[in-house]
Amino acid sequence: MSRPRKQVHLAAHFPGVNNTTVWSDPSSGSQIDFASFVHLAQTAERAKFDFLFLAEGLRLREQNGEIYDLDVVGRPDTFAVLAALAGVTEHLGLAGTISSTFNEPVEVARQFATLDHLSEGRAAWNVVTSWDAFTGENFRRGGFLDEGDRYERARAFLETATELFDSWRGDEIVADKEAGRFLDGPAAGAFAHHDRHFDIEGRFSVPRSPQGRPVIFQAGDSELGREFAASSADAIFSRHATRDAGQSFYSDVKGRLAAHGRSRDDLLILPAATFVLGDTPGEAEERAREVRYQQVSGATALRLMEQVWNRDLSAYDPDGPLPDVDPLLGEHTVAKGRASVRMHRDPLATAQEWRERAAADGLSIRDLMVEVGNRQSFVGTPQQVADTIDSLVQEDAADGFILVPHLVPGGLDEFADRVVPLLQERGSFRTEYAGSTLRDHLGLPPLGRGRTAEAAS
Repeated sequence: MSRPRKQVHLAAHFPGVNNTTVWSDPSSGSQIDFASFVHLAQTAERAKFDFLFLAEGLRLREQNGEIYDLDVVGRPDTFAVLAALAGVTEHLGLAGTISSTFNEPVEVARQFATLDHLSEGRAAWNVVTSWDAFTGENFRRGGFLDEGDRYERARAFLETATELFDSWRGDEIVADKEAGRFLDGPAAGAFAHHDRHFDIEGRFSVPRSPQGRPVIFQAGDSELGREFAASSADAIFSRHATRDAGQSFYSDVKGRLAAHGRSRDDLLILPAATFVLGDTPGEAEERAREVRYQQVSGATALRLMEQVWNRDLSAYDPDGPLPDVDPLLGEHTVAKGRASVRMHRDPLATAQEWRERAAADGLSIRDLMVEVGNRQSFVGTPQQVADTIDSLVQEDAADGFILVPHLVPGGLDEFADRVVPLLQERGSFRTEYAGSTLRDHLGLPPLGRGRTAEAAS
């Protein structure tokens, strides 16, 4: 018997602080103005997307001792934006990235429980572990944790926050005006948690929210990140949007669930993906090439190469050959606050590989950085893109995609108008929201009431 057709899950990522965003395009608007968030969120809701996703930036990035302003800089507060969006949307899930390294469980649980109430059950928390000392300098304790301790704290943080969410069963408020009694019983909100990271007890101030707790997302790709997601998350973001890489990641993470007493349907795999559309395949390819060169100006190309060479390359011509000097090694890096720096663990080997590639293909510095930094996942006509997305989901390379438009605020409009209807025609994507909560949209089972929820997390 054939398997039922899988439903595609789609989410919209508000483009953030990297060179995916083309802020210099004439049609690009503000990254801060609330109207930009409203436009993208309402477009996603019009297209029946599952949720809107916000990433987080806890400190402005720097390079060569200066603010890195070639990318968009500055982000408003996640909770303030999502709470405001709850008032101008009705169905769309609202997902925010909040670090478990530089926050406290009581604060985060209170904010997410409040967002879940304000949105009537549409909140999601992307649990991340901030990694660098540079970012840590912005916080009262300073510094950072090594990878093992970061994930241990993240597990303890999520466990503690879940205890806080579950400190209310959901039926304590009786509001009996005749009897003058508001609460039924003395235990509402009572919690006590004692471990290496958190030694707290008291009463949690927010009654149980519509979903019980926010939907939990996780974004790590390391061994520890995959295990954390398999044990605790409802969905995992990945960067594996191609068929082979996606199927390998999908199989690996789904295969870990049984060891944690979970089924394959308890965790969704949602890679980030970009798109460029055209009326013909050739037009789409040409538009994609134009976008790539908008994203990587000559100045940006030099800064990206500096992140491997770890030295000032401003004297080089971006349209000329690669530097004839080797990368500088050592703990000190010219780029601060960029996770991409960690991707090049052997700068000398990367430099040699890039030199050979540039020589073989006749690439300048800018050409090479365009090629190696290409993030475009889906390029083609609307029909080609719909076919590709659907086939990747049906063939278990993903359960859906988090789309990252390169323009704010109108970058999702064309996808909503031209690709979504094609997915709906083939029965792979909803035409109306069937439920009211984000858990409903994602097809996740509801949680139990109060202190029974941990069995489902």
